[in-house]
Amino acid sequence: MPASPSTARAINDRLALRLLQQEGPLTAGQLKQLTGLSRPTVADLVERLTAAGLITVVGEAGEQRRGPNAKVHGIVADRAHLAALDIRTEGVSVAVADLVGRVLAEASVPITGDMGTGPAVEQAVALVERVVKEAGADRPHTVGIGAPGLIDPASGELRDSSGLPEWHRRLVAALQERLPEARVSVENETNLAALAEQRDGAARDRDTFVLLWLGHGTGAAVVLDGALRRGASGGTGEIGFLPVPGTSTLPSATDCEGGFHGLAASTAVVNLAAEYGVPVEPGREPSAVGVVRAAVGVVRAAVGQVEGARSVGGDEVSPPASAGPAARFLDALADRLAVGVASVVAILDPGCVVLGGEVGQAGGEELAGRVQDRIARMTPLPTEVRTTTLGGGAVLRGALLTARDRAQEELFTPGNRPIRRW
Repeated sequence: MPASPSTARAINDRLALRLLQQEGPLTAGQLKQLTGLSRPTVADLVERLTAAGLITVVGEAGEQRRGPNAKVHGIVADRAHLAALDIRTEGVSVAVADLVGRVLAEASVPITGDMGTGPAVEQAVALVERVVKEAGADRPHTVGIGAPGLIDPASGELRDSSGLPEWHRRLVAALQERLPEARVSVENETNLAALAEQRDGAARDRDTFVLLWLGHGTGAAVVLDGALRRGASGGTGEIGFLPVPGTSTLPSATDCEGGFHGLAASTAVVNLAAEYGVPVEPGREPSAVGVVRAAVGVVRAAVGQVEGARSVGGDEVSPPASAGPAARFLDALADRLAVGVASVVAILDPGCVVLGGEVGQAGGEELAGRVQDRIARMTPLPTEVRTTTLGGGAVLRGALLTARDRAQEELFTPGNRPIRRW
């Protein structure tokens, strides 16, 4: 059954808007070529979208020819403003962007463990309001939030998870109260990081992959056939609870310390580095990111020295003895990570695993290569292990992407186009 004229117009409008979002400003001729629509149809949709306040003329085509140059049309970027939050145990980061995804303002604030729930919530909400103002907006149209813990698949709310600060859940409710006209949504932080890596990062060419988040804690996100998988209770990827060898006990329903978390979380990584004597920057408290980055730096320097000596003398040269502890630490960390990755590979066969988060970024190719070598020996399923290209910023980027998608879903739908600036 053919589509009605109004349905066909809506489909064409959304197609054109998506192309303008993906490709940037385009002429009517380029829209005709990319959509396959007729010239009159493209002219009609350009007129409709302009009248709706969704697109505008942003310039002229550079080609010189007889008559006037072709007008270049682009999405009205300030048609809506988007806010994104990355909520961590120790603080919150906020970014505000326009409708095409250009970040206009961003800031972070630490929230210490001894701060009460009320003051923590107020400080975080005040940060959101300040960043929105700095971006030149009155209020955001859509707010995307990334938070650790489980998201109820039915209600979309952050569940009360053991070990997470109470201000996390209170913050979501507070934002909905303070920004009543905004569309507020919350998603697991690792899921958002996977979305960002899929759209803008290390997994752009993959429809199926697993993101292993390595930061303060551990987590995983599963993308199969292009779709994020959340599970029956929203808990897909809670790899911290995975029972693994090498821990002194088993995990429980309220404590993941006896699981993979106990091997790969930040505290465990710092302790492992201490066992191998990895040097840290004087005067600074060791962090997982710091010790991994330090070890990688030592190993890279040693490799550089060896390659330099070979290029001069041509003889086999041994790496400096000082690189030994750092290399052994990275080997031991890769052994631990491979245990979790191999379990995921055996069940899902994703073909690709991205080491994400701040620790994954610090480890770089040195850590990813070690993990891949171990996986190749542990399973017959070919698996590429990649390094994040977005690091810890992937959560905020994913939150912005989901906020933009949600705003566009509403604004690009016929009947929801009052000319109003958010």
